Amino acid sequence: MSAAPGSILWLLGHELRMAWYGTGLNKGGKRGRGRFGMAFIVTVGLLQHLVAFAMLRALEHSGMDEAFLAIPLTAILLVCATFMLSSALSSCVMALFERGDLDLLLSSPLPSRSVFAVRLLGIAAATATPYLFLAGPFANVALVLGHPGWLGLYVVICACAMLMACAGMLLTLALVHTLGARRTRVVAQVMAAIAGALVFLLSQAYNFTRHDGSTGPRLLAMLAGQHLFGPGSALWLPGHAILGAPMPLLAALVLAALAFALTVGRTHRFFVHGLQQAAGASRVRARPAGAVRFHFRGSLFDTIVVKEWRLIARDPHLITQVLLQLIYLVPLVLPILRDNSTSAALGAGLTLLCSSLTGSLTWIVISAEDAPDLLLSAPASRRTLQLAKLAAATMPALLIVALPLLWLIVHAPLTGLLFAFTVSAAVLSAGLIVLWTGRPAPRSDFKTRGKGNVLSRMLEMISSLCWGGLGWLLVYLAAGAASWVLFAAAALLAAGLGVLLLAWQFRRGPM
Repeated sequence: MSAAPGSILWLLGHELRMAWYGTGLNKGGKRGRGRFGMAFIVTVGLLQHLVAFAMLRALEHSGMDEAFLAIPLTAILLVCATFMLSSALSSCVMALFERGDLDLLLSSPLPSRSVFAVRLLGIAAATATPYLFLAGPFANVALVLGHPGWLGLYVVICACAMLMACAGMLLTLALVHTLGARRTRVVAQVMAAIAGALVFLLSQAYNFTRHDGSTGPRLLAMLAGQHLFGPGSALWLPGHAILGAPMPLLAALVLAALAFALTVGRTHRFFVHGLQQAAGASRVRARPAGAVRFHFRGSLFDTIVVKEWRLIARDPHLITQVLLQLIYLVPLVLPILRDNSTSAALGAGLTLLCSSLTGSLTWIVISAEDAPDLLLSAPASRRTLQLAKLAAATMPALLIVALPLLWLIVHAPLTGLLFAFTVSAAVLSAGLIVLWTGRPAPRSDFKTRGKGNVLSRMLEMISSLCWGGLGWLLVYLAAGAASWVLFAAAALLAAGLGVLLLAWQFRRGPM
Protein backbone atom coordinates (compact mmCIF):
# COMPACT_ATOMS: atom_id res chain seq x y z
CA MET A 1 0.00 0.00 0.00
CA SER A 2 1.54 3.25 -1.14
CA ALA A 3 1.41 6.39 0.98
CA ALA A 4 -0.72 9.33 -0.06
CA PRO A 5 1.15 11.91 -2.13
CA GLY A 6 2.32 14.78 0.02
CA SER A 7 2.18 12.85 3.29
CA ILE A 8 5.09 12.44 5.65
CA LEU A 9 5.42 8.74 4.76
CA TRP A 10 5.44 9.62 1.07
CA LEU A 11 8.21 12.18 1.59
CA LEU A 12 10.15 9.74 3.78
CA GLY A 13 9.95 7.10 1.05
CA HIS A 14 11.40 9.64 -1.38
CA GLU A 15 14.30 10.31 1.03
CA LEU A 16 15.03 6.60 1.37
CA ARG A 17 14.99 6.13 -2.41
CA MET A 18 17.45 8.99 -2.79
CA ALA A 19 19.70 7.37 -0.17
CA TRP A 20 19.51 4.06 -2.07
CA TYR A 21 20.47 5.70 -5.34
CA GLY A 22 23.34 7.40 -3.52
CA THR A 23 24.90 4.04 -2.69
CA GLY A 24 25.67 3.44 -6.38
CA LEU A 25 24.27 -0.13 -6.30
CA ASN A 26 21.38 0.96 -8.50
CA LYS A 27 23.20 3.63 -10.51
CA GLY A 28 21.09 5.15 -13.21
CA GLY A 29 18.01 3.25 -12.04
CA LYS A 30 18.77 0.32 -14.36
CA ARG A 31 17.02 -2.92 -13.47
CA GLY A 32 20.14 -5.02 -14.02
CA ARG A 33 22.19 -2.88 -11.66
CA GLY A 34 19.41 -3.04 -9.07
CA ARG A 35 19.33 -6.85 -9.19
CA PHE A 36 23.09 -7.00 -8.94
CA GLY A 37 23.01 -4.67 -5.93
CA MET A 38 20.39 -6.77 -4.16
CA ALA A 39 22.30 -9.98 -4.90
CA PHE A 40 25.46 -8.42 -3.54
CA ILE A 41 23.71 -7.32 -0.34
CA VAL A 42 22.15 -10.75 0.20
CA THR A 43 25.47 -12.54 -0.33
CA VAL A 44 27.35 -10.27 2.06
CA GLY A 45 24.53 -10.56 4.58
CA LEU A 46 24.74 -14.36 4.56
CA LEU A 47 28.48 -14.24 5.10
CA GLN A 48 28.01 -11.81 7.97
CA HIS A 49 25.52 -14.16 9.62
CA LEU A 50 28.05 -16.99 9.41
CA VAL A 51 30.74 -14.83 11.00
CA ALA A 52 28.32 -13.66 13.70
CA PHE A 53 27.36 -17.25 14.47
CA ALA A 54 31.00 -18.30 14.90
CA MET A 55 31.78 -15.30 17.13
CA LEU A 56 28.72 -15.68 19.35
CA ARG A 57 29.26 -19.40 19.77
CA ALA A 58 32.83 -18.70 20.85
CA LEU A 59 31.50 -16.06 23.24
CA GLU A 60 29.09 -18.57 24.74
CA HIS A 61 31.84 -21.11 25.30
CA SER A 62 34.02 -18.49 26.99
CA GLY A 63 31.34 -18.00 29.65
CA MET A 64 31.62 -14.19 29.75
CA ASP A 65 29.03 -12.52 31.94
CA GLU A 66 26.72 -10.00 30.24
CA ALA A 67 27.63 -7.44 32.90
CA PHE A 68 31.22 -7.48 31.64
CA LEU A 69 30.13 -7.73 28.00
CA ALA A 70 28.35 -4.38 28.33
CA ILE A 71 31.71 -2.64 28.75
CA PRO A 72 33.18 -3.41 25.28
CA LEU A 73 29.74 -2.96 23.70
CA THR A 74 29.53 0.55 25.15
CA ALA A 75 33.02 1.36 23.85
CA ILE A 76 32.09 0.09 20.38
CA LEU A 77 28.91 2.16 20.43
CA LEU A 78 30.85 5.31 21.30
CA VAL A 79 33.22 4.68 18.42
CA CYS A 80 30.30 4.19 16.04
CA ALA A 81 28.64 7.36 17.37
CA THR A 82 31.68 9.37 16.33
CA PHE A 83 31.48 8.05 12.79
CA MET A 84 27.71 8.61 12.81
CA LEU A 85 28.26 12.26 13.71
CA SER A 86 30.68 12.60 10.80
CA SER A 87 28.17 11.04 8.41
CA ALA A 88 25.32 13.18 9.79
CA LEU A 89 27.31 16.39 9.35
CA SER A 90 28.05 15.50 5.72
CA SER A 91 24.38 14.66 5.13
CA CYS A 92 23.23 17.94 6.70
CA VAL A 93 25.57 19.93 4.49
CA MET A 94 24.27 18.05 1.46
CA ALA A 95 20.66 18.61 2.51
CA LEU A 96 21.15 22.32 3.03
CA PHE A 97 23.56 23.24 0.24
CA GLU A 98 23.74 20.58 -2.47
CA ARG A 99 20.51 18.66 -2.98
CA GLY A 100 18.75 21.62 -4.58
CA ASP A 101 15.23 20.25 -4.00
CA LEU A 102 14.28 22.10 -0.81
CA ASP A 103 13.20 25.23 -2.70
CA LEU A 104 10.63 23.16 -4.56
CA LEU A 105 9.42 21.40 -1.39
CA LEU A 106 9.14 24.60 0.64
CA SER A 107 7.24 26.35 -2.15
CA SER A 108 4.65 23.53 -2.16
CA PRO A 109 1.56 23.46 0.12
CA LEU A 110 3.43 21.16 2.53
CA PRO A 111 4.16 22.63 5.99
CA SER A 112 7.80 23.53 6.52
CA ARG A 113 7.75 21.55 9.78
CA SER A 114 6.85 18.37 7.87
CA VAL A 115 9.57 18.97 5.30
CA PHE A 116 12.16 19.52 8.00
CA ALA A 117 10.98 16.49 10.02
CA VAL A 118 11.17 14.20 6.99
CA ARG A 119 14.58 15.50 6.00
CA LEU A 120 15.86 14.89 9.53
CA LEU A 121 14.35 11.40 9.55
CA GLY A 122 16.00 10.72 6.20
CA ILE A 123 19.39 11.80 7.54
CA ALA A 124 18.95 9.57 10.59
CA ALA A 125 17.90 6.60 8.44
CA ALA A 126 20.84 7.06 6.06
CA THR A 127 23.17 7.33 9.05
CA ALA A 128 21.84 4.18 10.75
CA THR A 129 21.60 1.92 7.69
CA PRO A 130 25.29 0.91 7.38
CA TYR A 131 25.48 0.05 11.08
CA LEU A 132 22.23 -1.89 10.99
CA PHE A 133 23.58 -3.84 8.05
CA LEU A 134 26.85 -4.61 9.84
CA ALA A 135 25.50 -5.27 13.34
CA GLY A 136 22.08 -6.74 12.50
CA PRO A 137 23.39 -10.29 11.89
CA PHE A 138 24.62 -10.46 15.49
CA ALA A 139 21.15 -9.65 16.80
CA ASN A 140 19.53 -12.16 14.43
CA VAL A 141 21.94 -14.96 15.33
CA ALA A 142 21.63 -14.18 19.05
CA LEU A 143 17.85 -14.55 18.73
CA VAL A 144 18.29 -17.99 17.20
CA LEU A 145 20.74 -18.97 19.95
CA GLY A 146 18.25 -18.04 22.64
CA HIS A 147 19.24 -14.47 23.49
CA PRO A 148 16.29 -12.29 22.36
CA GLY A 149 17.58 -9.34 24.37
CA TRP A 150 20.17 -8.70 21.66
CA LEU A 151 17.37 -7.34 19.48
CA GLY A 152 17.87 -4.16 21.47
CA LEU A 153 20.85 -3.64 19.17
CA TYR A 154 18.47 -2.43 16.45
CA VAL A 155 16.79 0.02 18.81
CA VAL A 156 20.06 1.40 20.18
CA ILE A 157 21.57 1.93 16.73
CA CYS A 158 18.46 3.77 15.51
CA ALA A 159 18.34 5.89 18.68
CA CYS A 160 22.04 6.73 18.41
CA ALA A 161 21.66 7.62 14.73
CA MET A 162 18.76 9.94 15.58
CA LEU A 163 20.78 11.64 18.31
CA MET A 164 23.73 12.15 15.98
CA ALA A 165 21.45 13.39 13.17
CA CYS A 166 19.93 15.96 15.54
CA ALA A 167 23.38 16.98 16.77
CA GLY A 168 24.64 17.32 13.20
CA MET A 169 21.66 19.42 12.14
CA LEU A 170 21.87 21.67 15.20
CA LEU A 171 25.59 22.14 14.72
CA THR A 172 25.16 22.95 11.02
CA LEU A 173 22.40 25.48 11.71
CA ALA A 174 24.46 27.03 14.51
CA LEU A 175 27.36 27.46 12.11
CA VAL A 176 25.03 29.09 9.59
CA HIS A 177 23.85 31.50 12.27
CA THR A 178 27.40 32.29 13.42
CA LEU A 179 29.49 32.16 10.25
CA GLY A 180 27.01 32.47 7.43
CA ALA A 181 26.14 29.94 4.76
CA ARG A 182 29.27 30.40 2.66
CA ARG A 183 31.73 29.62 5.47
CA THR A 184 29.51 26.96 7.03
CA ARG A 185 29.79 24.74 3.98
CA VAL A 186 33.56 24.59 4.38
CA VAL A 187 33.73 24.46 8.18
CA ALA A 188 31.05 21.76 8.53
CA GLN A 189 32.74 19.47 6.04
CA VAL A 190 36.11 19.96 7.72
CA MET A 191 34.51 19.14 11.07
CA ALA A 192 32.96 16.01 9.54
CA ALA A 193 36.38 14.89 8.35
CA ILE A 194 37.91 15.56 11.78
CA ALA A 195 35.09 13.70 13.54
CA GLY A 196 35.60 10.72 11.25
CA ALA A 197 39.31 10.59 12.05
CA LEU A 198 38.97 11.39 15.75
CA VAL A 199 38.64 7.75 16.72
CA PHE A 200 41.84 6.93 14.85
CA LEU A 201 43.71 9.69 16.67
CA LEU A 202 42.34 8.58 20.05
CA SER A 203 43.41 5.03 19.32
CA GLN A 204 46.96 6.32 18.90
CA ALA A 205 46.90 8.50 22.04
CA TYR A 206 48.49 5.77 24.13
CA ASN A 207 51.41 5.64 21.70
CA PHE A 208 51.95 9.40 22.01
CA THR A 209 52.74 9.18 25.72
CA ARG A 210 55.86 7.89 27.37
CA HIS A 211 55.24 4.54 29.05
CA ASP A 212 56.84 1.23 29.79
CA GLY A 213 55.43 -2.19 29.12
CA SER A 214 53.52 -2.40 32.41
CA THR A 215 51.83 0.99 32.29
CA GLY A 216 48.83 -0.14 30.24
CA PRO A 217 47.94 -3.24 32.29
CA ARG A 218 48.38 -1.36 35.58
CA LEU A 219 46.12 1.45 34.34
CA LEU A 220 43.40 -1.00 33.27
CA ALA A 221 43.60 -2.85 36.57
CA MET A 222 43.28 0.39 38.50
CA LEU A 223 40.23 1.47 36.51
CA ALA A 224 38.57 -1.91 36.90
CA GLY A 225 39.01 -1.68 40.65
CA GLN A 226 37.18 1.64 40.84
CA HIS A 227 33.44 1.57 41.47
CA LEU A 228 32.91 4.25 38.85
CA PHE A 229 34.30 1.97 36.12
CA GLY A 230 33.07 -1.34 37.50
CA PRO A 231 30.69 -3.66 35.63
CA GLY A 232 27.70 -2.21 37.47
CA SER A 233 28.55 1.41 36.66
CA ALA A 234 26.02 3.65 34.97
CA LEU A 235 28.66 4.42 32.32
CA TRP A 236 27.90 1.08 30.67
CA LEU A 237 24.13 1.59 30.37
CA PRO A 238 24.35 1.82 26.54
CA GLY A 239 25.91 -1.64 26.51
CA HIS A 240 23.13 -2.98 28.75
CA ALA A 241 20.58 -1.43 26.40
CA ILE A 242 22.16 -3.31 23.48
CA LEU A 243 21.75 -6.54 25.48
CA GLY A 244 18.04 -5.80 26.01
CA ALA A 245 17.89 -4.35 29.52
CA PRO A 246 14.38 -2.77 29.69
CA MET A 247 15.10 0.50 31.49
CA PRO A 248 18.24 1.51 29.51
CA LEU A 249 16.44 0.55 26.30
CA LEU A 250 13.43 2.68 27.22
CA ALA A 251 15.75 5.56 28.17
CA ALA A 252 17.44 5.39 24.74
CA LEU A 253 14.06 5.54 22.98
CA VAL A 254 12.83 8.45 25.08
CA LEU A 255 16.07 10.39 24.63
CA ALA A 256 15.99 9.97 20.84
CA ALA A 257 12.31 10.94 20.64
CA LEU A 258 12.87 14.04 22.77
CA ALA A 259 15.87 15.08 20.68
CA PHE A 260 13.85 14.69 17.48
CA ALA A 261 10.84 16.58 18.82
CA LEU A 262 12.89 19.45 20.24
CA THR A 263 15.04 19.75 17.10
CA VAL A 264 12.02 19.87 14.80
CA GLY A 265 9.94 22.07 17.08
CA ARG A 266 12.59 24.64 17.89
CA THR A 267 14.68 24.91 14.76
CA HIS A 268 12.49 24.22 11.72
CA ARG A 269 11.95 27.96 11.16
CA PHE A 270 15.65 28.64 11.33
CA PHE A 271 16.11 25.72 8.94
CA VAL A 272 14.08 27.65 6.38
CA HIS A 273 16.10 30.78 7.14
CA GLY A 274 19.35 28.84 6.71
CA LEU A 275 18.11 27.52 3.39
CA GLN A 276 17.43 31.08 2.23
CA GLN A 277 20.98 32.04 3.21
CA ALA A 278 22.33 29.04 1.34
CA ALA A 279 20.38 30.02 -1.76
CA GLY A 280 21.84 33.50 -1.64
CA ALA A 281 25.37 32.32 -0.89
CA SER A 282 26.08 31.61 -4.54
CA ARG A 283 25.19 35.09 -5.71
CA VAL A 284 27.97 37.05 -7.29
CA ARG A 285 29.34 39.76 -5.08
CA ALA A 286 29.10 43.34 -6.18
CA ARG A 287 31.97 44.76 -8.15
CA PRO A 288 34.38 46.60 -5.86
CA ALA A 289 34.55 50.34 -6.16
CA GLY A 290 37.36 51.87 -8.12
CA ALA A 291 39.37 50.67 -11.06
CA VAL A 292 40.07 46.98 -11.50
CA ARG A 293 43.62 46.07 -10.54
CA PHE A 294 45.40 43.00 -11.81
CA HIS A 295 48.18 41.49 -9.74
CA PHE A 296 50.60 39.31 -11.70
CA ARG A 297 53.58 37.55 -10.19
CA GLY A 298 57.11 37.66 -11.45
CA SER A 299 56.94 34.48 -13.53
CA LEU A 300 54.41 32.22 -15.19
CA PHE A 301 55.62 29.31 -13.06
CA ASP A 302 54.82 31.09 -9.76
CA THR A 303 51.46 32.28 -11.07
CA ILE A 304 50.34 28.78 -12.00
CA VAL A 305 51.46 27.27 -8.68
CA VAL A 306 49.60 29.89 -6.64
CA LYS A 307 46.56 29.58 -8.89
CA GLU A 308 46.33 25.82 -8.33
CA TRP A 309 46.67 26.17 -4.56
CA ARG A 310 44.00 28.85 -4.53
CA LEU A 311 41.57 26.71 -6.50
CA ILE A 312 42.06 23.80 -4.09
CA ALA A 313 41.58 26.09 -1.08
CA ARG A 314 38.23 27.25 -2.49
CA ASP A 315 36.80 23.73 -2.78
CA PRO A 316 35.50 22.35 0.55
CA HIS A 317 35.09 18.82 -0.79
CA LEU A 318 38.73 18.58 -1.74
CA ILE A 319 39.83 20.19 1.50
CA THR A 320 38.07 17.55 3.57
CA GLN A 321 39.49 14.66 1.55
CA VAL A 322 43.03 16.02 1.72
CA LEU A 323 42.59 16.88 5.40
CA LEU A 324 41.81 13.26 6.21
CA GLN A 325 45.14 12.16 4.78
CA LEU A 326 46.92 14.83 6.82
CA ILE A 327 45.15 13.70 10.00
CA TYR A 328 46.30 10.14 9.46
CA LEU A 329 49.84 11.49 9.05
CA VAL A 330 49.90 12.92 12.60
CA PRO A 331 50.37 9.60 14.50
CA LEU A 332 53.37 8.81 12.31
CA VAL A 333 55.04 12.20 12.77
CA LEU A 334 54.69 12.61 16.54
CA PRO A 335 56.76 9.54 17.55
CA ILE A 336 59.66 10.86 15.44
CA LEU A 337 59.62 14.23 17.23
CA ARG A 338 59.13 12.59 20.63
CA ASP A 339 61.51 9.66 20.74
CA ASN A 340 63.84 10.26 17.79
CA SER A 341 62.53 6.90 16.61
CA THR A 342 64.38 5.15 13.84
CA SER A 343 61.70 2.53 13.29
CA ALA A 344 61.49 1.31 9.72
CA ALA A 345 57.70 1.22 9.97
CA LEU A 346 57.57 4.99 10.50
CA GLY A 347 59.59 5.67 7.36
CA ALA A 348 57.47 3.28 5.32
CA GLY A 349 54.28 4.87 6.65
CA LEU A 350 55.46 8.39 5.85
CA THR A 351 56.41 7.27 2.37
CA LEU A 352 53.04 5.67 1.67
CA LEU A 353 51.00 8.58 3.00
CA CYS A 354 53.02 11.25 1.19
CA SER A 355 52.72 9.27 -2.03
CA SER A 356 48.94 8.99 -1.58
CA LEU A 357 48.61 12.69 -0.81
CA THR A 358 50.66 13.65 -3.87
CA GLY A 359 48.65 11.34 -6.13
CA SER A 360 45.42 12.97 -4.98
CA LEU A 361 46.72 16.51 -5.43
CA THR A 362 48.19 15.72 -8.85
CA TRP A 363 44.85 14.30 -9.98
CA ILE A 364 43.14 17.50 -8.82
CA VAL A 365 45.68 19.80 -10.44
CA ILE A 366 46.22 17.99 -13.75
CA SER A 367 43.43 15.50 -14.49
CA ALA A 368 40.67 17.73 -13.09
CA GLU A 369 41.85 20.86 -14.90
CA ASP A 370 38.75 22.94 -15.71
CA ALA A 371 40.14 24.65 -18.82
CA PRO A 372 42.62 22.32 -20.58
CA ASP A 373 41.82 23.77 -24.03
CA LEU A 374 42.56 27.28 -22.79
CA LEU A 375 45.97 26.18 -21.48
CA LEU A 376 46.84 24.41 -24.73
CA SER A 377 45.99 27.53 -26.72
CA ALA A 378 47.90 29.84 -24.36
CA PRO A 379 51.15 31.44 -25.63
CA ALA A 380 53.24 29.49 -23.13
CA SER A 381 55.43 26.44 -23.23
CA ARG A 382 53.59 23.21 -22.49
CA ARG A 383 56.62 21.98 -20.58
CA THR A 384 56.51 25.02 -18.29
CA LEU A 385 52.81 24.49 -17.61
CA GLN A 386 53.30 20.83 -16.77
CA LEU A 387 56.29 21.50 -14.51
CA ALA A 388 54.39 24.23 -12.66
CA LYS A 389 51.39 21.98 -12.14
CA LEU A 390 53.60 19.12 -11.01
CA ALA A 391 55.36 21.42 -8.54
CA ALA A 392 52.01 22.63 -7.18
CA ALA A 393 50.99 19.02 -6.53
CA THR A 394 54.24 17.73 -5.03
CA MET A 395 55.33 20.66 -2.89
CA PRO A 396 52.63 20.36 -0.16
CA ALA A 397 53.57 16.79 0.77
CA LEU A 398 57.27 17.62 0.84
CA LEU A 399 56.65 20.70 2.97
CA ILE A 400 54.56 18.72 5.44
CA VAL A 401 57.23 16.08 6.07
CA ALA A 402 60.16 18.50 5.89
CA LEU A 403 60.16 19.26 9.63
CA PRO A 404 60.07 15.65 10.91
CA LEU A 405 62.61 14.57 8.32
CA LEU A 406 64.94 17.44 9.26
CA TRP A 407 64.59 16.53 12.92
CA LEU A 408 65.39 12.92 12.12
CA ILE A 409 68.40 13.82 9.95
CA VAL A 410 69.88 15.86 12.82
CA HIS A 411 69.49 13.05 15.38
CA ALA A 412 69.96 10.01 13.11
CA PRO A 413 71.62 11.23 9.91
CA LEU A 414 71.75 7.97 7.95
CA THR A 415 68.20 6.93 8.74
CA GLY A 416 66.88 10.43 8.06
CA LEU A 417 68.61 10.61 4.70
CA LEU A 418 67.24 7.21 3.70
CA PHE A 419 63.74 8.28 4.63
CA ALA A 420 64.18 11.57 2.77
CA PHE A 421 65.22 9.63 -0.34
CA THR A 422 62.25 7.24 -0.30
CA VAL A 423 59.72 9.97 0.49
CA SER A 424 61.03 12.23 -2.29
CA ALA A 425 61.13 9.36 -4.77
CA ALA A 426 57.60 8.25 -3.88
CA VAL A 427 56.22 11.78 -4.14
CA LEU A 428 57.88 12.44 -7.50
CA SER A 429 56.81 9.03 -8.84
CA ALA A 430 53.19 9.55 -7.83
CA GLY A 431 53.12 12.94 -9.54
CA LEU A 432 54.70 11.66 -12.75
CA ILE A 433 52.41 8.63 -12.96
CA VAL A 434 49.29 10.79 -12.77
CA LEU A 435 50.82 13.31 -15.17
CA TRP A 436 51.55 10.63 -17.75
CA THR A 437 48.57 8.30 -17.38
CA GLY A 438 45.82 10.49 -15.92
CA ARG A 439 42.56 11.05 -17.77
CA PRO A 440 40.56 14.30 -17.78
CA ALA A 441 37.68 14.20 -15.30
CA PRO A 442 35.54 16.66 -13.32
CA ARG A 443 36.56 17.42 -9.75
CA SER A 444 33.28 15.95 -8.50
CA ASP A 445 34.69 12.49 -9.40
CA PHE A 446 37.48 12.77 -6.83
CA LYS A 447 36.19 9.94 -4.63
CA THR A 448 35.63 7.61 -7.59
CA ARG A 449 38.66 8.57 -9.63
CA GLY A 450 40.02 5.02 -9.52
CA LYS A 451 37.03 3.57 -11.37
CA GLY A 452 37.61 5.65 -14.48
CA ASN A 453 41.32 4.93 -14.77
CA VAL A 454 42.27 1.59 -13.27
CA LEU A 455 45.74 1.60 -14.88
CA SER A 456 46.78 4.86 -13.25
CA ARG A 457 45.52 3.83 -9.83
CA MET A 458 47.23 0.45 -10.04
CA LEU A 459 50.54 2.03 -11.03
CA GLU A 460 50.22 4.54 -8.19
CA MET A 461 49.58 1.80 -5.65
CA ILE A 462 52.42 -0.41 -6.86
CA SER A 463 54.82 2.52 -6.90
CA SER A 464 53.87 3.54 -3.35
CA LEU A 465 54.36 0.00 -2.09
CA CYS A 466 57.73 -0.30 -3.82
CA TRP A 467 59.14 2.91 -2.34
CA GLY A 468 57.63 2.24 1.08
CA GLY A 469 59.07 -1.26 1.15
CA LEU A 470 62.42 0.08 -0.05
CA GLY A 471 62.56 2.53 2.86
CA TRP A 472 61.75 -0.30 5.26
CA LEU A 473 64.52 -2.51 3.92
CA LEU A 474 67.14 0.24 3.66
CA VAL A 475 66.92 0.92 7.39
CA TYR A 476 67.54 -2.73 8.17
CA LEU A 477 70.33 -2.81 5.60
CA ALA A 478 72.03 0.17 7.24
CA ALA A 479 71.84 -1.66 10.58
CA GLY A 480 73.77 -4.60 9.17
CA ALA A 481 70.98 -6.95 8.12
CA ALA A 482 71.45 -10.16 6.16
CA SER A 483 72.61 -10.13 2.56
CA TRP A 484 69.20 -11.12 1.24
CA VAL A 485 67.90 -7.71 2.36
CA LEU A 486 70.28 -6.11 -0.16
CA PHE A 487 68.85 -8.16 -3.00
CA ALA A 488 65.27 -7.42 -1.87
CA ALA A 489 66.02 -3.68 -1.71
CA ALA A 490 67.58 -3.79 -5.18
CA ALA A 491 64.51 -5.61 -6.51
CA LEU A 492 62.16 -3.02 -5.04
CA LEU A 493 64.27 -0.17 -6.43
CA ALA A 494 64.14 -1.77 -9.87
CA ALA A 495 60.41 -2.31 -9.54
CA GLY A 496 59.82 1.33 -8.57
CA LEU A 497 61.83 2.56 -11.55
CA GLY A 498 60.13 -0.01 -13.77
CA VAL A 499 56.70 1.30 -12.81
CA LEU A 500 57.82 4.77 -13.84
CA LEU A 501 59.08 3.43 -17.16
CA LEU A 502 55.78 1.61 -17.72
CA ALA A 503 53.81 4.77 -16.93
CA TRP A 504 55.96 6.69 -19.43
CA GLN A 505 55.24 4.07 -22.08
CA PHE A 506 51.49 4.47 -21.51
CA ARG A 507 51.67 8.27 -21.37
CA ARG A 508 48.81 10.18 -22.91
CA GLY A 509 48.63 13.26 -25.08
CA PRO A 510 48.47 16.90 -24.04
CA MET A 511 46.54 17.74 -20.89
